[in-house]
Amino acid sequence: MIIAFSVAPTEVPNAYAEMSEAVAAAVKVVRESGLPNETNAMFTLIEGEWDEVMAVVKAATEAVLAVSPRVGLVLKADIRPGVSGQLRGKVESVERHLIDFEK
Repeated sequence: MIIAFSVAPTEVPNAYAEMSEAVAAAVKVVRESGLPNETNAMFTLIEGEWDEVMAVVKAATEAVLAVSPRVGLVLKADIRPGVSGQLRGKVESVERHLIDFEK
């Protein structure tokens, strides 16, 4: 499965500085998980089995809770049992179509 998630503090004394620091702590958890992942301006994506991906999301959320008593979490999931490599595969499929459009 692939999970796209965004986690951020909703209550911090210095919102701008502490928000980016808290998000960085969450991304660090994801990167240290060893699961395929990527981070962009809006979401972090993780690919793996249900239990391992959800454990990483929980740990990342707890990292943000360490600096804020209230946290917002947004999740989107593509659940396809037995399928892997889609974090890159989906993008590659779109890129192939774009090449075809250019012909």
